[in-house]
Amino acid sequence: MTLEILTSDALTPLRHGFFTRRGGASSGVFQGLNCGPGSSDQSEIVAINRARVAQAMQTEPDHLITVHQVHSADVARVTGPLADKPRADAIVTATPGLALSVLTADCQPVLFADIEAGVIGAAHAGWRGALDGVLEATIDAMEGLGANRADIHAVIGPTISQRAYEVGPEFLAEFVSDDPETARFFAQGTGDRMLFDLPGFGLHRLRSAGVGHAEWTRHCTYGDPDRFFSYRRSTHAGEADYGRMISSIRL
Repeated sequence: MTLEILTSDALTPLRHGFFTRRGGASSGVFQGLNCGPGSSDQSEIVAINRARVAQAMQTEPDHLITVHQVHSADVARVTGPLADKPRADAIVTATPGLALSVLTADCQPVLFADIEAGVIGAAHAGWRGALDGVLEATIDAMEGLGANRADIHAVIGPTISQRAYEVGPEFLAEFVSDDPETARFFAQGTGDRMLFDLPGFGLHRLRSAGVGHAEWTRHCTYGDPDRFFSYRRSTHAGEADYGRMISSIRL
C-alpha cells in the first residue's frame, strides 16, 4: 500500500505532510506506518518506515529530524543531523534539506512555516505542552532565526477531537486556574466528565500569539482507526502498545 500524506495549501509550496498509518511495514497493533522508535515494534521495521517517509520528503534518513518528546515547552534549534536527540517537543531550523518531524498518536502535530524568511518549525503539542506554551515557544524560536510571526502559517494535523476526549474535573480545574476563559474549550459529558477541545485550544493559542494563519485539518485520530493511530483508542481496547504517526516539513 502506498503512503497516504495529508497536506495543507497554507504550507505550499514547501514539501510537508501529515502521514497517516497507511503504507508502512509494521504489523499487529502497529499495522502500517509506525514511526515510533519508542514503541515495542521491531526497531528494524520502524527504521524501514522512517526511510519511506524520508524518501517521500526527498531527503536522507538522517535528515529526518525528530527529538525525544517529553510533553514540554522546550524547543530545539537544529542546523544538521543530530547525533543525540535532545529532550524537547518542538524543532525549528533555517537549514534547507532538514525534514523537521514530530510523532503523535492523539496529541497535536503542528507544522509551521514562514516561507518568505525561509524558517520552519514542527511541534508536538498535547494538552500539557500546549498549556505550558510549546506553540508560543516555537514561534519565538522561529523569530530568533529571522521569521516574522505575522508571516508564519501554522497547521494542526490529525489529533483527537472533542467528542472523543473525555476528561475529569481536575483536568478542567487546571486549565481554568491558569485562565478562566479556557472553560469555553470544555463541553459537558456524562456525570462529572467533560469533553476537551484540544485542537480548538491549539488554534486559540496560535491565533493569540499573532501568527498570520492557523488551521486544523479536521481529522480525528480516535474516530478513524484505518487511517490513524490513537493512544486513547488503544488504551480503551486494552492493547499493549500503539503506533506513532509522523508529521514532517522541510525547506
